Amino acid sequence: MSATPASSLLSFKEKFAYGLGDTASNFYFQAFNQFLAYYYIDVLGIKDTAAGTLMATIPSAVALLNPVIGMIADRTNTRWGKFRPWILWGALPYGVLGYVMFANPGFGVEGTLIYAYITYTLTLIAYAAINTPYGALMGVMSPSSDDRTSLASYRFACAFTGTLLIGWLVPWMKDVLIPAGGSPADGFRNTMAIFAVISVGMFLYTFFNTRERVPAPANQKSSLGDDVRDLCANGPWLVLFFVAFLNLTNVGLRSGAGIFYFKYCVGKETSLGTFNFVGFCCFIAGALSTKLFTRYFARRALMISLTIINALGIGLCYFADPHNLTLLYVLNIVGSFAAGPTPAIVWSLYADTADYGEWKFGRRATGLVFSATVLAQKVGLAIGGAMIGWLFSYYGFVANTVQTPRSLHGITMLFSVLPGTFALLAGLAIVFYKLDETTVKQMERELAERKLTAAPPPPAGS
Repeated sequence: MSATPASSLLSFKEKFAYGLGDTASNFYFQAFNQFLAYYYIDVLGIKDTAAGTLMATIPSAVALLNPVIGMIADRTNTRWGKFRPWILWGALPYGVLGYVMFANPGFGVEGTLIYAYITYTLTLIAYAAINTPYGALMGVMSPSSDDRTSLASYRFACAFTGTLLIGWLVPWMKDVLIPAGGSPADGFRNTMAIFAVISVGMFLYTFFNTRERVPAPANQKSSLGDDVRDLCANGPWLVLFFVAFLNLTNVGLRSGAGIFYFKYCVGKETSLGTFNFVGFCCFIAGALSTKLFTRYFARRALMISLTIINALGIGLCYFADPHNLTLLYVLNIVGSFAAGPTPAIVWSLYADTADYGEWKFGRRATGLVFSATVLAQKVGLAIGGAMIGWLFSYYGFVANTVQTPRSLHGITMLFSVLPGTFALLAGLAIVFYKLDETTVKQMERELAERKLTAAPPPPAGS
């Protein structure tokens, strides 16, 4: 008899419930990616270099907490499991702090910058405390790599539904929700209040409708030093660590530059909403096609080819006339659809590296594997977002004015060539990932056999 169940352990309801947690996460994650630089620079009037420094230092510093949270979560033991309790405990603080971040009390220039530093820090801490265990939860909901790939496809279909809603609705809602006599900052505050309430409800739904099924080895002793040593010796994970950094640097650049590109290069800021909507729909279609792709192609080969296609879709926007929306849409559609399956695939690979660590070293540290990966993502995202502010200063950008040709060229570079380059490097880095499907199936069988061997015999008479 096979040690790995042939059928999925996870119902549609549980996969959907897990996925909604990333919809909730992306209500903030994508709001920060796409609009935070714009909010700080164009709406609040923070100097571009100051905004760039803020968006580099705070996420990078808070990212150091992710492995700490992951290691604590690995050692958390409750009747709900190791990772689910963090979702329950963190939902309300996450929602409240995200709203406070956009509250804008109007403290003046220096006070606004200080307020931005404090609220951005607290919000990112709350985000790390809930999202890091949430990501690790995928690694313990099922012992099957196939099942986890399916679960990841649900996760990222839901995640990019959140992305779609933010990218499509925020450009419209931030204007519609400005009260009489109010300011654009009021519109942002009211918009984020709505998304904050919905995100809390979604996280609670995730908590109540998911389960943990993959325990650590019964004889595993808690050792921080051993966990870190094993992680540093986990070759497949090290490759994915650098892939995560490169991918999120791409995301930070492309997402944050989008609103500036449409406002100043295209000349029609409101067109961004529809552009995002179409791209995110194609992304979701790609994510939902993950199972079809993985039926015919190995995940490693898919990651390489799809990431390179996405890089070309992004980079070729440099050569498009910004007023030729048809060409921009075509490139966006191709790149977004190609990118759709990649998050589900790469997160299933992260789970495989957690299995690899247990298979190779006899120890499992799922929380550390996922949280250290998130560290790379957060630093990459911070660098990508910060580059907007820093390079705007280099190219002579001045907010809310007609831009010079040099400034327009800089905005175009930030929207196309630079993120495309990081995406291309991520695709090339996956070449060094050597954990193939045959080895993954072997690990699943042997780990299941070890657990059966280690399990205590049933009570007499049972």
